[in-house]
Amino acid sequence: MADKKANVVIIGSGPAGYTAAIYAARANLEPVLISGPQPGGQLTITSDVENFPGFPQGIMGPEMMNLFREQAERFGTRFVDGLVTSVDLGRKPFLVEVDEGREAWNANALIIATGASARWLGIPGEKEYWGRGVSACATCDGFFFKNQEVVVVGGGDSAMEEATFLTKFASRVTVIHRREELRASKIMQEKAKNNPKISFILNSVVSRVVGNEQGVTGVVVKNLHTGEEAEIRCDGFFVAIGHDPNTAIVKGQLPLDEAGYIKVHPGTTKTDIPGVFACGDAMDPIYRQAITAAGTGCMAALDAERYLEHWVDER
Repeated sequence: MADKKANVVIIGSGPAGYTAAIYAARANLEPVLISGPQPGGQLTITSDVENFPGFPQGIMGPEMMNLFREQAERFGTRFVDGLVTSVDLGRKPFLVEVDEGREAWNANALIIATGASARWLGIPGEKEYWGRGVSACATCDGFFFKNQEVVVVGGGDSAMEEATFLTKFASRVTVIHRREELRASKIMQEKAKNNPKISFILNSVVSRVVGNEQGVTGVVVKNLHTGEEAEIRCDGFFVAIGHDPNTAIVKGQLPLDEAGYIKVHPGTTKTDIPGVFACGDAMDPIYRQAITAAGTGCMAALDAERYLEHWVDER
């Protein structure tokens, strides 16, 4: 099968990818968006989204992503449902293979919007109550736990940030960590430990999440020294053990930071390879919000448009 040609290929279909597609399509760049394993990204498994501008009553995550897709489609974006299994950035145009060579695209410009995935514990009840009390984003979901009790799992800076943020809403935050000492920086530990709403259970792990039809009602905690288990009542369960950027396909071809996020030039979405751009959670280890991902998707499309104008002039 002959390789197909595209002016711009966008890998990923969350807020960053869809926004890049909207801007690229409106610029008549005729983008091709390859959706990936989870069309719509992490928001498709998010219930209420109440912090995205323009939706004063909130909106369900899947519905929002459908609207993003419809808007990109309206302006002429072509969608390919499949998983990008390899890219070759050492040639021009760039080669993008889908589903182990089921089809391949030659792209004059490439926008990587593959996102990041939250790390999970893999314990019983975690998936069952996802979106019904189980979350990996305090900024996204903390508002729903006003005057309620929540549990945060983790011992690093992310866990301390999540716990501290949740005290704005929750009546009590319990941090559970498997070791005797927290891994967080000293300043983050002190901030959390000095907050009267936060308490700690150390040398312990959460073995399962329990709940009912309404959602989470508690977690079962196991003491790693004694082996004893006890159920702790809570209304929310936040997993804060980090995220993994979905950047394996460009490892060894693009510079990545220590955590695997794509490095971009300051103030842009440009990578070290001209014509390759990165946006959204694949390059953002800090904010990881739908609105910031969409913003960098816009930037990537504008950067790609300017690159292609220059590239055409150079030909």
